[in-house]
Amino acid sequence: MTEIRKVLIANRGEIALRVIRACREVGIKTVAVHSTVDEMALHTRFADEAVCIGPGPAPKSYLNIHNLIAAAEISGADAVHPGYGFLSERAEFADAVQKCGMTFIGPDPEHMRLMGDKVQARETMQKAGVPVLPGTGVLESGEQARAAAEKIGLPVILKASAGGGGRGMKIVWDLDKIASTLETAQAEALAAFGCGDMYLERYVQSPRHIEVQIVADKHGGIIDLFERECSVQRRHQKVIEEAPAANFPEAVRSKMREAAIAAGRAISYHSLGTVEFLLDGDQFYFMEMNTRVQVEHCVTEMVTGVDLVQEQLRLAAGEPLGHLQREYRPRGHSIECRLNAEDPVNFAPHPGTITALHLPGGTGVRVDTHVYQGYAVSPYYDSMLGKLIVHAPTREQAIARMRRALGECVIEGISTNIALHRWILKQPPFVTGVYDTHFLERDLDPDGIRAELNSHA
Repeated sequence: MTEIRKVLIANRGEIALRVIRACREVGIKTVAVHSTVDEMALHTRFADEAVCIGPGPAPKSYLNIHNLIAAAEISGADAVHPGYGFLSERAEFADAVQKCGMTFIGPDPEHMRLMGDKVQARETMQKAGVPVLPGTGVLESGEQARAAAEKIGLPVILKASAGGGGRGMKIVWDLDKIASTLETAQAEALAAFGCGDMYLERYVQSPRHIEVQIVADKHGGIIDLFERECSVQRRHQKVIEEAPAANFPEAVRSKMREAAIAAGRAISYHSLGTVEFLLDGDQFYFMEMNTRVQVEHCVTEMVTGVDLVQEQLRLAAGEPLGHLQREYRPRGHSIECRLNAEDPVNFAPHPGTITALHLPGGTGVRVDTHVYQGYAVSPYYDSMLGKLIVHAPTREQAIARMRRALGECVIEGISTNIALHRWILKQPPFVTGVYDTHFLERDLDPDGIRAELNSHA
């Protein structure tokens, strides 16, 4: 096994703090990296060391592989944790870390390449017996796309093979428009990912988005830690997550968990992984696999009691899963709200300085954040300020606890989406747990959100 003594965290914000805390509890030293904009960020203060890696724009700092590797070597780090976002799923970064003799806290670069190519991932899952939607390989022409759509049946969705986060995705309802839509999607994908390869799938009109957390070691051991419901979304970006999923038939849950394990075994995966599915009635289909820790990992931690980041450290060191290989049952219910610096009605980012801050507390309330009073929210990075997570014995109690916690949360000086969360938690589809991925955009009520905003002004 590999002994890990010092971890460089190739990230910023709340996930950098999360990794620092996990390392400190097991006696591992940490190295923070920061841009010039983040010099006074909390992760730079709480880590054992901090290294500046460049100016504010991410391509010159947090996405600069050369600077990150140099920081790791200068500080004497023997391992690198990528967090999520930035370079966390870039195989070339994992390659660079390993070539320099350091441990990459994540899976093999080959796993990242395979699952990062959505067409290859589909083919691999099909061979493993994991359900996939009717679809195609890489499309060569508009004529090929039209022929495939005629065979599958409208509507269909065009997706970027190298895609993620909803970019490059286009729904097609009219066969006569599929060729022009393909050209537009290819251009978007090329600009976003440097690759214009597109494929096509049957479009599920009212799906739920459910993902399964898997944990796998380097010795063939693999388990799942149940599912998370991620169907509250806007433009394919998650807003609220919960665990376990509500109104989820046990028979379907069991089959989905088995499929997630099969997906991991099919590629001899190790480390944390999240297998994401679309649920259409009682049928589910593989969507993608994320080869990193997820933003929403916290709700799984709350219902299982497992520190997933510490598990990443153990797995990267080569430890077996023995201590986790028992029967887990979800303890109660957990909900997570992503707190963003944005207008709650039009979702425009809102950088600025936080002039007043009060974070909620009490039984079953957790706040993962990197902000403080006087913190300047930069326009260079993602608008997420942190995550508010609650846990309670039942889903009904968890909703009540989250409402209470949101009511205590005060962030002044910038606009936030707290009012949006308060509005969502009152809506019948969410309260009853009967909602799909289009719930938020379909039912969005700007006046209702403004009323929530004004009631706490």
